[in-house]
Amino acid sequence: MIRLAKISEIPEILCLTRDCADFMANNGIYQWNEHYPSCMIFEKDIARSELYVLEKDNHIIGTLVISSLMDEAYRPVQWLTPNSKNVYIHRLSVLPKHQGKGYAQKLMDFAEDHAKQQDYISIRLDTFSQNKRNQRFYETRGYQKLGDIYFPKQSEHPFHCYELVL
Repeated sequence: MIRLAKISEIPEILCLTRDCADFMANNGIYQWNEHYPSCMIFEKDIARSELYVLEKDNHIIGTLVISSLMDEAYRPVQWLTPNSKNVYIHRLSVLPKHQGKGYAQKLMDFAEDHAKQQDYISIRLDTFSQNKRNQRFYETRGYQKLGDIYFPKQSEHPFHCYELVL
């Protein structure tokens, strides 16, 4: 079941994202760290009703943010569509022991269906340039790689921006 997250679930969500960060780091992908994602970020996501969780057997095994807010870091990117009626995906995660079972696909199916139902014209996101698995995941779904942005608190490496026109 995919549903909106509750403020009381932030500790469980932080454990999940820390497990994901550790898993990535153990595989040489330093995408998430002690600065990101944070409790404060998740609190804002929940306040804006943008953070969704995927539950299995009463446990949160995945997260996804669906936002209509464009981060300033995205402004220089040459997007395929005008900067209106776009949705942005952030903080997609699946607990490592549940990865490879189609749960990320389910979360993205949910996000894409949500965007279509709300009459958005595209879905935009970024993924770490060193995370080749994520790049293949989005490209297989039809997302087009457009340009790079940087988040210095996360990494010296760029993040690739992607867009799917709906």
